[in-house]
Amino acid sequence: MAMAGIAVYAVLFGGWSSNNKYALLGGLRASAQMISYEIALGLSIIGPIMLAGTLSLQGIVQAQQSSTWYVLWQPLGALIFLIAGLAELNRAPFDMPEAEQELTAGYFTEYSGMKFSLFFMGEYIKMVAVSAIATTLFFGGYLGPFVEKLPWLGILYFGIKTTAFLFLMIWVRLTLPRLRYDQLMAFGWKVLLPLALFNVVITAVVIVLVG
Repeated sequence: MAMAGIAVYAVLFGGWSSNNKYALLGGLRASAQMISYEIALGLSIIGPIMLAGTLSLQGIVQAQQSSTWYVLWQPLGALIFLIAGLAELNRAPFDMPEAEQELTAGYFTEYSGMKFSLFFMGEYIKMVAVSAIATTLFFGGYLGPFVEKLPWLGILYFGIKTTAFLFLMIWVRLTLPRLRYDQLMAFGWKVLLPLALFNVVITAVVIVLVG
């Protein structure tokens, strides 16, 4: 989460240093968007942490082994994580910083060659990271049938689940239309953030009542 938050500096500075108005607008859009959705993204992971009683990713996976996948206990948290994750990654329908019809190519308009490749690879590496975190927090991580007898299956299960999330991100990009910028910001602050806070409160109440 910390690395995802720091990434906004690279995007903002990359757009500003291009000396191009479209790139600067893309960088400013990216910084505002990432700050807005970072809060909901952070709150969405509190639910699995509260259920597992630990911040350890390994501990969260093991806690799901003794009960069930947390997506069943935290469907709202998982949905918020996936939506906010798409916004953090600047993937459609939240790709306003790169809107080709408005900003040419956004914050990397003036970049080509290896510099463009670094921006491009950074985005896809973040996609893999977000998919892996979602798999760990909500979908049992490496858990699956016969993992206890054949531990190497855990790597296979983890890879399949992570790849499924990557496929979902690409599918969404090719399916949904881009939001307007005012719609994007309003959705983050007025819908996702209250829902994320509601999810945390309800999770805490249920844990106290059941425990």
